[in-house]
Amino acid sequence: MSHAQYIPLLIFLVIATLFPPVTLAIARLFRPEKYNKSKLSPYECGIEVDKEPERNFHVRYYVVAVIFLIFDVETVFLFPWAVKYRALGLFGFIEMAIFLIILIFGYVYAWKKGALEWE
Repeated sequence: MSHAQYIPLLIFLVIATLFPPVTLAIARLFRPEKYNKSKLSPYECGIEVDKEPERNFHVRYYVVAVIFLIFDVETVFLFPWAVKYRALGLFGFIEMAIFLIILIFGYVYAWKKGALEWE
């Protein structure tokens, strides 16, 4: 094996390491240093905020949102599997069955714990 085949990997690692600090340094050069009143105010759909919120959102709202995101992102993994289903054969079927069992177990667990209750 030649060491030349590792050069693209080395270039990738150097770029991946340098990209965040370099972009942050460039942004620091061009950003405004002074913050005005509108920059420091909270954004509320373009409406000026003149009082405190009347009520807080219950934490269940956020829990349901996070659970939805988790299951939504996880189901995205079903699309590539469905496209390559025939090429994967029995191994791919068993692998996806295990994945779905884990996903269903997590859903049932969240349901039993009351995380999906909206009251």
